[in-house]
Amino acid sequence: MLSGLRALLIDLDGTVYNDDQLIAGAGETIAELRRRGYSCCFVTNTTNKRRATIKRKLECWGMEVDEAHVFTAPFAASLMLQSYPQSKCWILTRGDAVDEFQKLRLSEMSPDFIVLGDLMEGFTVKLLNRIFRKILAGAQLIALQKNRYWLTGGELTLDMGPFVAALEYATGRRASIIGKPSREFFQLAVSYLQVAPHEIAMVGDDVEVDIAGAREAGLRTILVQTGKYRPEDLEKMKVKPDGVIESLADLGDFLP
Repeated sequence: MLSGLRALLIDLDGTVYNDDQLIAGAGETIAELRRRGYSCCFVTNTTNKRRATIKRKLECWGMEVDEAHVFTAPFAASLMLQSYPQSKCWILTRGDAVDEFQKLRLSEMSPDFIVLGDLMEGFTVKLLNRIFRKILAGAQLIALQKNRYWLTGGELTLDMGPFVAALEYATGRRASIIGKPSREFFQLAVSYLQVAPHEIAMVGDDVEVDIAGAREAGLRTILVQTGKYRPEDLEKMKVKPDGVIESLADLGDFLP
């Protein structure tokens, strides 16, 4: 069923690591798969880190990673927005992810696009009202992701999806979702890899964001039972993944 694969899109948080703990065997498995000829690209909805920062984090665990092997939601949004060179963009995210947008016209004044990342405690009523008013004035909201929750500190925690939904409800306008599970994210990743969709497998722990999103874009899918995975999630899925493994450490034995 998984013959003919040339490339793997591998989710990070929950698949390669949990918070700051590498999942056992993940690094060795990825190194083995590369030796076997698979192109491995890490994909993540993390909105507060640039690719170089993620590269350094993985290198701290002894993994050999090139920045070109990391594909993030901010990077995908930047690629998309470079098609609108005259437009003004207001970037709202934490950390150094804003560095991915330096090729764009950045301005909070009368923006054409508002790029929204996960601000955590920064999602204040005051800020949400500023965003709300600019959307009403004509700005297009681009959400770097719309995840419902994520696993941090051993607990499930609200992600930015509920805040995006609140802005959509208040304005009556749909946000453009650029991160997983949007079709556009996976199409941009496929174009970036220069490999046909059916020759790529998405490996991740989220049945909705990783598995369902990739399947809709024509990729094959492998679900890992780590991170936010819950057995009941798989039972609810209308379309099953092409494979289910206990953890990323088992991927080498699973693939042909």
